Amino acid sequence: MGGGKIVGVLIFVVVVVSAAGGGGGENQQQQQQQKWWKWMSSTSAAVVNPVVSSSIVLPLYGNVYPLGYYYVQLNIGQPSRPFFLDPDTGSDLTWLQCDAPCVRCTTAPHPFYKPNNDLVPCKDPLCASLHPAGYKCESPEQCDYQVDYADGGSSLGVLLNDVFHFNMTSGARMIPRLSLGCGYDQLPGQSYHPLDGVLGLGRGKTSIVSQLHSKGVVQNVVGHCLSGRGGGFLFFGDEVYDSSRIVWTPMAHDRMKHYSAGSGELIFGGKGTGLKNLFVVFDSGSSFSYLNAHTYEGFISLLKKELNGKPLRETKDDYTLPLCWKGRRPFKTINDVKKYFKQFALSFGNGWKSKAHFEIPPESYLIISSKGSVCLGVLNGTEAGLQNVNLIGDISMQDKMVIYDNEKQAIGWTSANCDRLPKSSNMIM
Repeated sequence: MGGGKIVGVLIFVVVVVSAAGGGGGENQQQQQQQKWWKWMSSTSAAVVNPVVSSSIVLPLYGNVYPLGYYYVQLNIGQPSRPFFLDPDTGSDLTWLQCDAPCVRCTTAPHPFYKPNNDLVPCKDPLCASLHPAGYKCESPEQCDYQVDYADGGSSLGVLLNDVFHFNMTSGARMIPRLSLGCGYDQLPGQSYHPLDGVLGLGRGKTSIVSQLHSKGVVQNVVGHCLSGRGGGFLFFGDEVYDSSRIVWTPMAHDRMKHYSAGSGELIFGGKGTGLKNLFVVFDSGSSFSYLNAHTYEGFISLLKKELNGKPLRETKDDYTLPLCWKGRRPFKTINDVKKYFKQFALSFGNGWKSKAHFEIPPESYLIISSKGSVCLGVLNGTEAGLQNVNLIGDISMQDKMVIYDNEKQAIGWTSANCDRLPKSSNMIM
């Protein structure tokens, strides 16, 4: 990707959902112009029988570097068509770039989604969940939405229902009718990458896992396993892991919009650092990890002290990431250099049995750049606009199964082989 720029980053994925048209007069005007077909209630929704003892497993594609993101293929509509989506635990709404026609749309790998006329009306609870209390509908027959992402990107559109095609681990084929956003006005953010849309996996009512659960298809559990070699898998439901072999910690109840394990402490090389009370969010929509400015500076100081006397020197001519080091000769793999770096961890004191440690070895916070430098995949979150949030991104979740159990209100993780798709609970570990 472009020289002189930070390469392949999805800078964040903390998502703020605001009232449609709340971004100013221009958006409001566009929205008023974009009136929709007459809403028709769906009488052809697929009948879904409860199959909560089964799960859905979907392959993931992509990598942290050099591509800069992971993506999943979903088959949507009748007839079914494939779309590549960014699986994002940091946001709720799933949306596709829509042939509506587009006001502003970006390049996508597939032809834009062709919408039907099964609109979600404004009075629907899913619509209400996207807006502040007291929001007044411009058009009662449709639900307008606007999502604004922290990197400056956004999507404006209308909510509708369509069929999603899933193969269950039980062998059944399910075609539930779910709500998604038909985005007819997209602004790319700093971390833009060319996909068909976003797969919202958050905690809200509009997230795909919440909708699947409400229809009795799966338990309200979502998880992912990102391979350090690229690819991996995403899953809905709780039938692909052994719960007794997972490290669990409760979700923070005061941060309902995000998957947060609450207050964490930074551990470096097995020792406490004094860097405590860190609000930590797990975010699959971010390629890299982020620490707030104070914690980041402390972490860099520890790292540089540890590297003192090692055959590495900081390099200013590699712009892949903000901090890179050169060796005597170019590095080919992390194995060439990981012996010089220590593991760090985030420790959560409210684990159910004891402190829950999310361990991050060197291969889960370093990359080897195209120039053969070793670069730090932990960035200053305050500079990236995350304020005091500390983000565990894709790089630090590689080769782990990470589970967001909305039934038990817990987050869990364990080391796993992410190169092999599971078919049942005895096949993953």
